[in-house]
Parts: sequence; C-alpha cells; structure tokens
Amino acid sequence: MFYTYVLKSELDNKLYIGFTEDIKKRLLEHENGNVASTKNRRPVALVYYEAGKDKNKAIKREKYFKTGFGRRFLKERI
Repeated sequence: MFYTYVLKSELDNKLYIGFTEDIKKRLLEHENGNVASTKNRRPVALVYYEAGKDKNKAIKREKYFKTGFGRRFLKERI
C-alpha cells in the first residue's frame, strides 16, 4: 500500500504533507526527529491520510494537497 498523509505541528499549527509505503515507520521517523522538514516543528500529529495501491496516484495526491485547492480540501476535512 501507498499512503499520502498529513501531519499537523502542535508547535505552529502548520501542515506537513508527504507520501510513503510504510506509514508506521514514517510516523516514527517524524516523531524521532529524523525528518529535516519536521524536526524543529515537533510534536506532530497525524490528522489525515489516504491509502491506495498505486504509487503514482499517491504522489499525485501529495502534489495536489500542496496546491491551494488541495489545502482548501484538507481544511474542510481537518
């Protein structure tokens, strides 16, 4: 499975959007400070994710979430 996920920083309330094949492992990497983009924004919480079998669709979804329309979509759901 491939996951597109959204984390919210409890420090500054900003969102981090990413994709991965192993969501549990990736969340641990974020929590342990092993991801440069979220290292100084911890703690972070998983607020949304989508799962699918197609890697390319997960990557496209990640890119969409990073657009204005995608952020609006997330704002309505989070």
